[in-house]
Amino acid sequence: MDEKDLQILRELQKDGRQSNTDLAERVNLSPSPCLRRLRILEQSGVIEGYTAIVNQKAYGLPVTVFIQIRLEHHSIEVAQEFERRIQNIDEVMDCHLMTGDTDYLLRVVVQNLEAYESFIRTHIHPIPSIASINTSFAYGMVKQSRVLP
Repeated sequence: MDEKDLQILRELQKDGRQSNTDLAERVNLSPSPCLRRLRILEQSGVIEGYTAIVNQKAYGLPVTVFIQIRLEHHSIEVAQEFERRIQNIDEVMDCHLMTGDTDYLLRVVVQNLEAYESFIRTHIHPIPSIASINTSFAYGMVKQSRVLP
């Protein structure tokens, strides 16, 4: 990738619905070379897809919860089972494999405290080999960016 590709990516992260003509103008290319570069970025997997950014609160899921999970055992089988089960839980927006005292960090969205309790009892407690669950509720957001630096 060169600087022109990075410009295209920055512009698309700001507005993924813009036309190729508008994109080409913003990155100072003619439409054909811009489209060619865009297709290469898509085919190479740099651009994974396009999506709508939905307001979490307006959608009805105003509560963001960060959950630190520590496993009892660190075998491949235990980790694979945990990761397989997490993949199927819609409320889990992100799951990161961590270093340090925590094995996994989850970002979860729910309607309210009662929904969180139900989430834990229904989805997390049944997963075998969890040693500890540490929960932090986000009560505000200072910054959220979807544009990579």
